Amino acid sequence: MKQRILLLFTVIALISCKREQKNSSSDWTQISNRTQFKEHDGLLELKSGNFTYSFKQNQTPFKKIILLNASMAGYISELGAEDMIIGVSSPEYIYSEKIQNLLKEGKIQNVGSEQKYDVEKIISLKPDAIFTNYIASFDNAYQLLKNNGIQVIFLDEYMEQSPLEKTAYIKLFGEFFGKEKESQAKYEEVEKNYSELKKLALKAKEKPVVLANEMYGSVWYLPGGKTSVANYISDANASYIMKDNKDEKSLTMSFEEVYAKSAGVQYWVNAGSHTSKKEMLGMNPFYGKLDVFSKGKIYTIAGKEKQKANDFFESGAVRADLILKDYIKIFHPELLPEYQLTYMKELQ
Repeated sequence: MKQRILLLFTVIALISCKREQKNSSSDWTQISNRTQFKEHDGLLELKSGNFTYSFKQNQTPFKKIILLNASMAGYISELGAEDMIIGVSSPEYIYSEKIQNLLKEGKIQNVGSEQKYDVEKIISLKPDAIFTNYIASFDNAYQLLKNNGIQVIFLDEYMEQSPLEKTAYIKLFGEFFGKEKESQAKYEEVEKNYSELKKLALKAKEKPVVLANEMYGSVWYLPGGKTSVANYISDANASYIMKDNKDEKSLTMSFEEVYAKSAGVQYWVNAGSHTSKKEMLGMNPFYGKLDVFSKGKIYTIAGKEKQKANDFFESGAVRADLILKDYIKIFHPELLPEYQLTYMKELQ
């Protein structure tokens, strides 16, 4: 009898071990294909692009951080963690009113720009971590910071082309700041809203044709068919002129190439930050040749802009639901009769 009981316990133990092994190998929280994190054995591990990190329990949550990219401020603001920021670069590109007030009060320091970081100032501030996109030309500066015991964390949120994957970075910031529940709740809120909006868009009777972005010099940087812009347009139940393209990056085209694809276009979105059609035409007379310029509707991303700062690139990095809502309002206004645009603005 004892042997049978012992055998039963042994079998249960083996099954439990197998379950534990299975869990430990699959408990990565997947932000996207390029970014994942997990907690185990008192460690927080992060895979971000080509970089890997391992943080001990006494290293997180962070109390003092520096941001070298304005877009990351959106995640901090959504978590109400602005007081943890002690330094930012290029503050003129940050939209958040609270962060700007903290800058005026001297509680957040200006640590330079993407042309040149003030490395000595950064070291003197003694941050727990620095968050930035990786820029190869700054390798020497990064190494100097690391040599002085400063943790530099490279994130690729700007490369994500799925709107909700870009939103999901809030879960990573929640992990770093001890705000796991708040970040998970915020992600689930945005995800739920986004899903409901996609379903609403499918009720539209028409599927308008859409053009995006604008020219810089002689080149039109047209979003590829798998970019975030293309995904938003598709989820808003509209037909993007490059929908059959498979690129996750912008395509470089001449005006003539875009003109050849522009027949039937009813909406032109993400047309820079122009203030009027007249100003837009003054910058590039070729735009007047497009039917959509005179017969369609044109929208910029200047709905929440203050001088050089644009909230589309800040809170918009998190609030994929509000961006999608803007596009649905533009393409199918009858579906959201009471809604006022958040990030977009119609050009007159």
